Amino acid sequence: MPNIAVVNYGGGNTRSVTLALERFGATPILATEQKHIENADGLVFPGQGANDPSMRNLRKSKLIDSIISFVESERPFLGVCLGLQLLFESSEEGTEPGLGIFKGSVKKLPGNVKTPHMGWNMVNFKKPKGSLFALPKDDYFYFVHSYYVVPSDNSLICGKTEYGLEFCSAVTYKNIFAVQFHPERSGEIGLQIYKNFVSLTNC
Repeated sequence: MPNIAVVNYGGGNTRSVTLALERFGATPILATEQKHIENADGLVFPGQGANDPSMRNLRKSKLIDSIISFVESERPFLGVCLGLQLLFESSEEGTEPGLGIFKGSVKKLPGNVKTPHMGWNMVNFKKPKGSLFALPKDDYFYFVHSYYVVPSDNSLICGKTEYGLEFCSAVTYKNIFAVQFHPERSGEIGLQIYKNFVSLTNC
């Protein structure tokens, strides 16, 4: 049973994520200390909250360096919603810098659509792009967000969604996978992503 740390920074949807991981045989650990991340087989960075308080909480908990070191170790990493956005350098949502793991920024959705973008929407995955997104077909996933990522390197993008504009809804690079939607709220197709992630940590 792989030990998968779930970053607990005061804003993530941790309960639903831990239940999803347990369903597929993992042992989830709520990561509030550096050692929880350092000793994990996989790391999930869940999302729900805002840029500035989340980055301040991560800094206060001294988890930033541990997250970056984990990513560099090439163990499986999954970012969800805000956990995707904080991988980038900056955000229009605030002034606090992101983790800077990827070059790029986070932009607000256009003013001609209702925000937050809340509900089910299609994700068009670019295939093949790694086993985490090896899903039966493109499908609908559950979104709750007002901002979207703009990677400097378009090769990171492996999923796109339409809402006022076409935006990046999934990225992947080596051991890093991250999505704008919430797999844990997206029915069986979303849970398949957690199943695939647990399988990766067993490799």
